[in-house]
Amino acid sequence: MALEIERKFLVTDDGYKNSAKKTLYRQGYLSLTPERTVRVRICDDKAYLTIKGNLNGITRPEFEYSIPVSDAEVLLSMCEKPIIEKYRYTLTYDGVTWIVDEFSGDNEGLVIAEVELDDENQPFSKPGWAGEEVSGDPRYYSSNLVRYPYKSWNR
Repeated sequence: MALEIERKFLVTDDGYKNSAKKTLYRQGYLSLTPERTVRVRICDDKAYLTIKGNLNGITRPEFEYSIPVSDAEVLLSMCEKPIIEKYRYTLTYDGVTWIVDEFSGDNEGLVIAEVELDDENQPFSKPGWAGEEVSGDPRYYSSNLVRYPYKSWNR
């Protein structure tokens, strides 16, 4: 079984852009229950169907499968609205891969950094642009940004 072990941080400045690869992502959710989320994602000329299980701490089961982009387009039209749109920046910092998501649309202004780990206790260095940790705050889960977009938060 595949596991996702992920920590999330708010981003404090755009220093991550210096050495990162930028890709547009569009993703939607066919299921948003806490026990399972089913996501459809298109990035560049690739598409994926992802099933994630219940979160236990910062770990959860995750299964991801390549699908034809044409199928993903149809599935996106069936997803809960709004569709999540974001630019993803991928970079390496101190030997660890980081991703930074800059959200647009109903989630404009939200920028989150994520680091995926091999183990919940794996040590890593946090870049200077990675601020407050929000791993345990469900507001920052992409699946929750469909129901409660960032623009609707009382900040």
